Amino acid sequence: MTDTTTPTPHDSLLRVPNVLERMHVSRSYWWQGVKDGKFPQGIKLSARVTVWRASDIDALIARLARKHA
Repeated sequence: MTDTTTPTPHDSLLRVPNVLERMHVSRSYWWQGVKDGKFPQGIKLSARVTVWRASDIDALIARLARKHA
């Protein structure tokens, strides 16, 4: 199982605007997907800052592409 709290040194961290650019979804759709468990949980850096590993988002995009192929 992969540790979801500590990013690896070579993996960049993405904030919501960067995730939305890659996913091409709205902010509300993204957060609802996170809440529903369809999208990965983020890493809380502070009360108002959540980030995601770029590799997790890339894996999600690949999984969704395979699902819809």
